[in-house]
Amino acid sequence: MKATIFVRERRKVEKGEKKPRYAIVATAGTDLCIKARHIRKGEIAQIAEVIGAQVVYLEAGKDDEDIEEDD
Repeated sequence: MKATIFVRERRKVEKGEKKPRYAIVATAGTDLCIKARHIRKGEIAQIAEVIGAQVVYLEAGKDDEDIEEDD
């Protein structure tokens, strides 16, 4: 099974803002452990390339609440 990283775009980041725009929602087929709450698209691509994973960008619904857990 090929490793997969599921990612979604953060909703509270405004255009042109210099903050990481994505959050990793889940991973499958890997024991990858992410320490950052938010991550840049280029960083996701680098991680995926190194571990041989595919990246799936999830679409969030308009009425979905932005739920982020602190670990």
